[in-house]
Amino acid sequence: MTTPDTRRPRPASDILRTALRRNRGAMIWGTVLMGLYQAGETAFPIALGLIVEHTMRDRSLGSLGLSIAALAVIITTVSLSWRFGMRILQKANTTEAHRWRVKVAACGLQPVARDVDLKSGEILTIATEDADQTADIIEVVPLLISSLVAVVVAAVALGLADIRLGLLVIVGTAAIMSVLSVLSKRIGSSTQEQQARVARAGAKVADLITGLRPLHGFGGNHAAFRSYRKVSTEAKLQAVTVAKVNGAYAGTALALNAVLAGAVTLTAGWLAFDGQINIGELVMAVGLAQFIMEPLRLFSEMPKYVMIARASAERMALVLTAPPVTTPASEHPAAGGNLEIDCVRHGTLRDLKFTVAAGEFVAIAAYQPRAAADLAAVLAANVSPDAYEGAVRVGGQDLGELSVEAVRAHMLVNPYDGEIFAGTLRTNIDPSGTSRTVPEAVEASMLTDVVALHRDGLDYGVRDRGANLSGGQRQRLSLARALAADSEILVLHDPTTAVDAVTEQLIARNVAKLRRGRTTVVITSSPALLDVADRVLVLDEGVVTAEDTHRNLLADDADYCLAVAR
Repeated sequence: MTTPDTRRPRPASDILRTALRRNRGAMIWGTVLMGLYQAGETAFPIALGLIVEHTMRDRSLGSLGLSIAALAVIITTVSLSWRFGMRILQKANTTEAHRWRVKVAACGLQPVARDVDLKSGEILTIATEDADQTADIIEVVPLLISSLVAVVVAAVALGLADIRLGLLVIVGTAAIMSVLSVLSKRIGSSTQEQQARVARAGAKVADLITGLRPLHGFGGNHAAFRSYRKVSTEAKLQAVTVAKVNGAYAGTALALNAVLAGAVTLTAGWLAFDGQINIGELVMAVGLAQFIMEPLRLFSEMPKYVMIARASAERMALVLTAPPVTTPASEHPAAGGNLEIDCVRHGTLRDLKFTVAAGEFVAIAAYQPRAAADLAAVLAANVSPDAYEGAVRVGGQDLGELSVEAVRAHMLVNPYDGEIFAGTLRTNIDPSGTSRTVPEAVEASMLTDVVALHRDGLDYGVRDRGANLSGGQRQRLSLARALAADSEILVLHDPTTAVDAVTEQLIARNVAKLRRGRTTVVITSSPALLDVADRVLVLDEGVVTAEDTHRNLLADDADYCLAVAR
């Protein structure tokens, strides 16, 4: 099966090169403007030194006025170049971060190889923090070049006054960068580990939120919280380690820059005292020694940000390079075809075989929850056809010959824990805004009472994960979304476990009525849903052990009666 983007960047270096290549224009203009800013900043003490020298020599109001005008031009250039340079770079940075967030999210929504071992919380962290830090490379490179421009201008200006001052700046800058490059590598590795631990903590939180009610039900919430506290503590300790390394880096950079500035100032003072440079050159040297601190700080911090961007790009590559669980294909299933499971062996499933005819309503009573989950995963294309034995056919075509998009457009598998998004009831039921059966889906899922309860109706605001809805309301909202999709084949996995018995009876009848003539499979132990099905398949130990109507099975099969009777 195919995925939306088969030309994904592979290693982290490719991700960074892609980001740089896509933003060449913005980076060129940003580099020019920021270089002009740094050159103007450095030119200020140079101009000040020249002004002092000429003013003392000429002692004329004309020279003073010309000097003031020159300083005004320099200040204006500095102000405007900074404003427009940073505007260009930050716009490019924000845009690039958005591109990577969308790309990571798109890959996260596609089935990926199971050996990647990334949960949704980890992918969320990668799609936000890592995408932002990777895009920072757009600003880092121009700032690095512009800082280098300032250092070079300062070194040349000082060298013209006295070659020893110029050499001191060049040698000192090289020494500072050599020392800091060692620390920057440590920052990169520490940051990557911190991001991984924060992501694991985020994934643990997501799991806890999803399973909080069941955990409370059997008293496992305290153990779960202890587990989260452990991973959160690990993330905190790693964050402290990163902060220490960052502090050591910043302190070392500041100290070395101050030492270099002090050395330039003292050397210039000694040369002026010895008569080897004049008073204007001394003013210039002292001014440059102070002004050069800022470009030196930027210049010395850039390696750290490069390493952080690379570490984040490596984490993004985990998602972007993960192979899809399905092989490339382009076929589309025929409309109105059968759903056939032919000797499938996967997980707890053992030579599972059954056929659902087009337009049939079939219920599957799975005695083991794990078998139900394995079957739903296979049907949802979350498992590669290469990862299980046997075949799943839709409309007579093997699942491995169909694209993921085609399968999901033709067959919708609605999980028992369907995600609820921040928005409104309407946007959760019909995310694309194209469904023509929203009213029918709302009525069939018995979501009408929730709609009627609020003055805004379907436009009632829903919080992230449906935090302002009860468990039953969230489940009915998820069911309404599945019904509104009106797919050729609909597979529902435990759609009514959180609703009361009366509501469940009504939902079962409504779903059967709404889906009449459309292929529907319900994996459930609900007597109400089992009763409205055309036939029931009993799934025990991974195989179909019985097949009949619900009422006949109740009358003839004691194990079935014990498993589903309430």
